[in-house]
Amino acid sequence: MSWSRLGVGLMHILARLPLPVLRGMGWLIGRILFVLAVPRRRIALRNLELCFPEVPPAQRKAWARATFVAFCQTFLDRSWLWFGSEALVRRRVKLVGATHELDGDTPTIVFAPHFYSMDAGGLALPLNTTREFTSIFATNPDPVLDAWFMAGRQRFGKVRMLNRADGVKPIIQCLRKGGLLYLLPDMDYGPSDSVFVPFFAVPDAATIPSLSRFARLGKAKVVALYSRMTPEGYVAELTPAWENFPTDDHVADTARMNRELEAAIRTMPEQYYWVHKRFKTRPEGQASFYK
Repeated sequence: MSWSRLGVGLMHILARLPLPVLRGMGWLIGRILFVLAVPRRRIALRNLELCFPEVPPAQRKAWARATFVAFCQTFLDRSWLWFGSEALVRRRVKLVGATHELDGDTPTIVFAPHFYSMDAGGLALPLNTTREFTSIFATNPDPVLDAWFMAGRQRFGKVRMLNRADGVKPIIQCLRKGGLLYLLPDMDYGPSDSVFVPFFAVPDAATIPSLSRFARLGKAKVVALYSRMTPEGYVAELTPAWENFPTDDHVADTARMNRELEAAIRTMPEQYYWVHKRFKTRPEGQASFYK
């Protein structure tokens, strides 16, 4: 039996543990990984330094340590999110905010940035609406883990998972039929199709403008979903539809997207995905931030 199969089997067992016990395990593993996972620790610290140069180094280090803990706690929580009963998930995962934006059949894009709780937010939607929605994720190279991730994310409602390689056509088809699109465009996906716009204190962060383009092509409104881990589980908050979005300027729209995300991150900086090289793509001729 492969290690990944053993891991998925272990998740079945962990799903039965009380939430405080599971969170305690995640806290311990996260604190250990912060010490041992040196490359990822350096990336997190560098990202926080670039984004929050005005914050004392001790506070940035505390956020980095907490982000490892949040990463591990939310990973272990996938046990009950994906193997627990529907009643359990409903009890622990709450959808709040402008939930009326899900009513009707207006094409809607849900901007769901990479907070560690994004998979809880991804389940909050199908638990609270009967509308079909499409989500885009990268395929995991391990087929066992990939199957686990896909099954978990599609366990409730009418969820259609698309690989980025599938292209734009099925995404736009879903929107124009009145569907929801769960979109996570806030990572650095490389130079292809990226534009350089501000993100926190970095004036030229490579960012893909897909939120603006899909909204225009699908004639869709945009709402944001910010998912937060809490001691009781998760709270996913929907914002009202963004006014005056999209415009004819996809670069300005993408800069606005980053500003909206910045405001959300400031409310829970330790829960954002800082272990990713957010600024790995630099304008031509500029040195890497991570050397």
